[in-house]
Order: sequence, then structure tokens, then C-alpha cells
Amino acid sequence: MALTLIETARALIDGSLTSRACTEHCLERIRSRDGVIRAWAALDEARALAAADQCDRRRATGPDRAPLHGVPVGVKDIIDTADLPTEMGTPAFAGHRPERDAAVVERLKRAGAFVLGKTVTTECAYRHPGKTRNPWQPEHTPGGSSSGSAAAVAAAFVPAAIGTQTNGSVIRPAAFCGVVGFKPTFGTIPIAGTFRFSETLDQLGTFTRSVADAALFAAQLMEGDIPAEVARLDRPPRIGVLARFPWNDTEPEATLSFEATLDVFRAAGAVVQRVTLPDGAADANIVHRTIMHAEAARNLSGLQARARTQLSSVLNAALDEGRTIVADAYRAAIAVRAALGERAHDLFEHCDAIASPPAPGPAPRRLDTTGDASFCTLWSLLGVPAITLPSGRSRAGLPFGVQLACDVGADAHLLRVARWCEGVLRFEGLG
Repeated sequence: MALTLIETARALIDGSLTSRACTEHCLERIRSRDGVIRAWAALDEARALAAADQCDRRRATGPDRAPLHGVPVGVKDIIDTADLPTEMGTPAFAGHRPERDAAVVERLKRAGAFVLGKTVTTECAYRHPGKTRNPWQPEHTPGGSSSGSAAAVAAAFVPAAIGTQTNGSVIRPAAFCGVVGFKPTFGTIPIAGTFRFSETLDQLGTFTRSVADAALFAAQLMEGDIPAEVARLDRPPRIGVLARFPWNDTEPEATLSFEATLDVFRAAGAVVQRVTLPDGAADANIVHRTIMHAEAARNLSGLQARARTQLSSVLNAALDEGRTIVADAYRAAIAVRAALGERAHDLFEHCDAIASPPAPGPAPRRLDTTGDASFCTLWSLLGVPAITLPSGRSRAGLPFGVQLACDVGADAHLLRVARWCEGVLRFEGLG
């Protein structure tokens, strides 16, 4: 059984495990399985072992109390790293070497961890798939755009990884790969040095194999006084339910799985009740699309001008659409987003968290798509914290998940609720 992030960090701090031994174990797993899973965009074994040795030397000179001392971590390949390429999942950035680390990588290193390697992203963190396969069944998509980060954690290549979400790019792949995906409140993990697609919507997030791991990991990356250890909620939670959104629906088996998950919560004492979206939320998908494509067209205009033929038809079409969005329509969408954010406070007033499916079903059996992100759209638009937990398996053996969301700034409370839910679900991952 692979160690969790917390178990790894404790063993490294107390000296029962060296960073080199930990890294060698990770690399051995990668050698044995990544030929099929293909989670890595850039991985230099010699460099990784040298980084681990440096951690061990630092500890040998005195006690190292850094919370993530010597832990190897995966980082999505749209996040700048000074000592590894950052190629954004496109030949248009082949060989690109940033001059400095992104802010989130600097925080990672201050916490004592190091970047084992860069994980595969879809093209420019949009919809065109990369090479990664689902660790549960490789003929199925791992989701996206943080495909490699989700797959690397699910396969126990690393105990934790960093990804990004503009629509559903943390929550959906985490659900498809059977791990915990956590997207904190917008802006709480600094995004400087991360490829910009949509400045209003781009958010950083984490992949781990437990909620406690997510709390420890996110606390090292987030701004503010975020607890690295959150206790399970000491009472059954009040859970609001959105079984679907006005712009989508779940597949029959996913519907049954979601209702079964709610039954587990009820049996454990949770109060579960349906909630209604606030006025104007029915068009949230349109508002999100308008903002995302308008900003992407502006931010990637130079890239498209110099490298259109190197970009996929999917990304070119999105950027072309974005250029047709007039300024008044964009400003109106920004205003609607702000108004929805104000009304959303009432949505969370009478519940500890809102549960919804993270995707319409398990990972699709195809590799030319990363799946439907629309179950994550509202929470990405509003910038509220969201987390997905593995909740069960399909008849074909693929993971199902349950998505939980809280009000802006209620990240620690969301993690407490998620720990309670995780405790009653008792999902077993790949190991």
C-alpha cells in the first residue's frame, strides 16, 4: 500500500525514511507503470535524485521541521519551473525554459518539498487531450486539463500533485481517477508564473489520496492562516443537494450512485435536503463561457498569431469564438458573475456544504475527450472552494465521486465536512 502524504511527511521528518529512498520508490513505480499511464511531461531521474539528496543533506546538518521536508511532488506543465521545461501541452512551447519558478513552486520548496517532475496537461489547459491514460482502465480518459496530476496521484507515483482549474480541470480528473481533488477559494493559492488562460477563472488546486492530505498540502500553498490539520466535523453535517444543474444531467448509473452516496450520509446522521439555485444561475454556463473565451482570446492572441498551425482545431475555434465576443457582452458577463456571487451566500446559509456530482458519469471509454466539465462550472465561476471525494465504483470498476462546495473563504470548514463524508464513504483506491 502506498504511503499517504501525511505518512510520507512524518517518516521523512522523523528520519525513518530518507528522501532518496522515497524518491527511488516513486521512480520505481513510474518505471513499472508509466509506460501505460503516461502521466509525465518532463521527468529527469538524475535531477530528481539529486534534489532528494540535497534534502537529505540539509536534514543531516540539523533537524528540518519543514512540514513537507523531502517530499516529491508532481506539478502541472503550465506552472513555471526554472529547472524543468514548461511546455503547456503544445509543440508551440516545445523546449520552453522559464527563468524562475512560479509562486506556487516557491511555496512548495519553502515547505521542504521538491518537484519530482512535470505532469501532463491538455493543450494550454483547454480541452484537447494529452497523452495520459486513466490508471484504473487505460482505455478511458483520466479527465483534464490536469490529466497527469490526477493520474500520477492515483497511481501512487507521488503522494501529491498540483493542478489548475478554469472550469472543471481539478475536480473532474480527480473524480475520474478516484482521488481527492481540492480547489480552494479563488486567489488563495498565488497564480503568478502559471500560464494564463482566463484571469477571472483560473484557479490552482491539489490532488491527494485523502482529505487530511489535501488539508496539509493546501495549507503550505495557500495565503493566510490556513490550518494544516483539520479535524473531522464533530457532528453529522447539513448537506444541501444539487443533483443536476439546469444545463446538464447525469447518466443513469451515476444518478443511482449519487443517490446511494446521499443515503450513506443520511444513514450516518446527516441532514440531506434539496436546494434551489439563486435567480440568474440558470445561465451560469453561458456567463462562464463568455468570460473564459473572451479572456483566452485576448491572452493567447500572440500565441495564436505566431503558432496557429501548431494549435489544435479545438483551441483555435475557442479563441476565434472569443474574438467575436464584443466588449459590452464581456462586461455584462462580468457583472452577472459578481451579482451571482452575492446571491450565492444565501445558497450556503442553511447548510454546511452543497453536494453535487462532479461529472455526468465515470470516465468515458475514449481518449479523444477529457469528459464533461459542466458540473464544475458554477463553482468555478463563483470562485468558491470545492472538493471531490471518491464515493464508489461503476459496474465497470471505474470510480465515481461526490463534489462538495462551500461559501467563499470557508475552505477549512469544507475540509472538515469532507473528512466526515470521507469517513463514512470508506473508499479504497488503487493502492
